[in-house]
Amino acid sequence: MSIRYLINARLITLAGGDGPRRGEAMQDLGVIENGWVRIEGPMITGVGEGRPEGADEGTVLDLGGRVILPAWIDCHTHACWAGSRLDEFEDVLRGVEYLEILKRGGGIMSTVRSVRESSQQTLVELMHARLGKQVTLGTTAIEVKSGYGLNTEDELKMLRAVHSVSRSQDIVVLGTFLGAHAKDPDVSDFVPKTIKETLPAIVEEFPGICCDAYCEEGAWTVDETTRLFQEASNLGCPLRVHTDQFHSLGMTRIAIEMGARSVDHLEATTPEDIQLIGKSETIAVLLPSSGFSLDQRYASGRDLVDAGAAVAIATNYNPGSAPSPSMPMTISLATRRNGLLPSEAITAATRNAACVLGLGSSHGRIESGYQADLQVLDSKDEREVAWEFACPPPPLLICRGEVIQFLGDAEFEGEEEAES
Repeated sequence: MSIRYLINARLITLAGGDGPRRGEAMQDLGVIENGWVRIEGPMITGVGEGRPEGADEGTVLDLGGRVILPAWIDCHTHACWAGSRLDEFEDVLRGVEYLEILKRGGGIMSTVRSVRESSQQTLVELMHARLGKQVTLGTTAIEVKSGYGLNTEDELKMLRAVHSVSRSQDIVVLGTFLGAHAKDPDVSDFVPKTIKETLPAIVEEFPGICCDAYCEEGAWTVDETTRLFQEASNLGCPLRVHTDQFHSLGMTRIAIEMGARSVDHLEATTPEDIQLIGKSETIAVLLPSSGFSLDQRYASGRDLVDAGAAVAIATNYNPGSAPSPSMPMTISLATRRNGLLPSEAITAATRNAACVLGLGSSHGRIESGYQADLQVLDSKDEREVAWEFACPPPPLLICRGEVIQFLGDAEFEGEEEAES
């Protein structure tokens, strides 16, 4: 189903300027009251106030004052995995520390074993099901990391699976190389092998792919991560890093100096490093579902915004620390636990998240020339998306100009098929 015009809506455009919103500007949603959007093919070709003069061709949907937002962009996930971690979930409920689970061979290495035993086609099928959940909740651009292979063959298998899914979906699916997710305890030269063998093989098949690493006690050290990033930069890879989740080891500062696109987690970031992020071009990515699931520790989003930082948020969808596909739940947590205002959380989940993924010129805004990835809320106030939690899916979701979800259409005030 194609819709030519959406009219009589409260538009959250996030339009204007270049790059991510920073600091106080994250509150600027670019609201247009009683607005309209024109869609032609996969693109937005007009945005304005009132009723457009040309609204006499194609399908016109009157939204009765409801909110139109850009579709969510989930800029940090681990949605390609196999196996189950339900036993570890019970261990966490019994009070076992996550780092202790890692030390005894659980956590990431448990999923690594399952991924290695799975075929590429199995990973594709599992990923299709998970991405379907994310899309239902309003997300149309999703980053998916490798990192459960931890050798050249299986890291390539994961990224080939991600690439296969991306070609079969209208939504955007982008792969990230996370070969430095953990260390295989059975491979004595794991770090140099990852840097000198696996990374070049990945880049040869996927030129320009983003390179990520998990820098933490029991995982990759600051020195090892820096060596990896130096080589990745030489190969033309943008950089991202999991940093300061449990301990502040100094990688945040180094990542900023190396021009990293983002620093993610930040639960243990020092006040001094928060100020550095605020003065840098690096985007802070907050992952509140991890704190909700693990240990009730959350990054200080309020301090980051007040320091002038560009902040994004993401689900961190994974089988261990964040088994949630829901960006709306992430937004609810970001306001209640990271200290963001609803407007800031919406900006973090759309425009700023698009910039993390290099999609800032095509996604995350309602503006002429941007892709028509839009969602309509069953609400006239966008703050409800943060106020509610465990809420139902958006009644209308559009991807590349086509309606891919239309629930309860009788609730809309009118639909008219005009003659062309």
